[in-house]
Amino acid sequence: MSEPDRTVYGCAVAEVAEPESVLLPGHDVPLGRYTTVRRLLPQRPRRMVGAWCFADHFGPEDVTGRPGMQVPPHPHTGLQTVTWLVEGEIVHRDSLGSDQAITPGQLNLMTSGHGIAHSEQSPPGHPPGMHGLQLWVALPEHARHGEPRFEHHPVLPVLEGGGDGTVTVVVGELGAERSPARVHSSLLGAEVLLASGGHRRLPLDPGFEHAVLVMSGAARVAGVDLEPGALLYLGQGRGEAVVDADGPARLFLLGGEPFDEPLVMWWNFVGRSHEEIVTAREDWAAGRRFGAVGGCAADPLPAPGLPSVRLKARDRRGRVL
Repeated sequence: MSEPDRTVYGCAVAEVAEPESVLLPGHDVPLGRYTTVRRLLPQRPRRMVGAWCFADHFGPEDVTGRPGMQVPPHPHTGLQTVTWLVEGEIVHRDSLGSDQAITPGQLNLMTSGHGIAHSEQSPPGHPPGMHGLQLWVALPEHARHGEPRFEHHPVLPVLEGGGDGTVTVVVGELGAERSPARVHSSLLGAEVLLASGGHRRLPLDPGFEHAVLVMSGAARVAGVDLEPGALLYLGQGRGEAVVDADGPARLFLLGGEPFDEPLVMWWNFVGRSHEEIVTAREDWAAGRRFGAVGGCAADPLPAPGLPSVRLKARDRRGRVL
């Protein structure tokens, strides 16, 4: 999907290939009783983008007269959750005692550390629409056994210049702007909004790998046509990405340094070995480690049964280690 660049070396003209662009279609996954999401990460061809290890896109959906999102208490280890809304309202409650509503343009960031439990529920009288992203960031070894925490950021920086539209830096750093959210690896998450179409150049760190998804509308990114339902992996080595849209479009850019630690991902746990996952599951079933979520009347989610084979660690490309 990429075209070579012609670069002059002395008197010769060499063909230098652009970094790879791979279009990865997502698939629908039911989330609880009331919500279906499009899962964009992990996928077999590409399990991660930097430390981003999980990406669900939900909506846009009319939830008038319906419960909206209703995800009861459940546990996490070894990750951060990033919740980003463009329509609707969700109340986050966790075992630290947090009770925080999130609305469009705000960031909820939860760091599980060695273990936390939380619920995500649309409140009574919620807005009629529901649309957003739920993302996970794998914690590196030096941070994954730490204490859990929760952050709410109602105001985020906006990147100036580069063309049309608005670029909000949700997580990490883009150009001269840095999000106040605390992360544990070199990372980027940014929303690109072209309210009436247009052209935008996004400065990228060539040391990062990047990917982009469209939440609404359609756009052409790095020469590739992109619509909701797929993830465009842009590879590593790009100094910029060009976005063009004929009409309104909303995109989300992911990036980060390649994450080289092997991971075992199962249910809501991110670990390093089969034994870690087994222990986390046993602790959740026994009411250990994760604590209780106050203010939520729903029963906690039971953990599913483990597979009959050992869970194996994989690298960011999906190779078994």
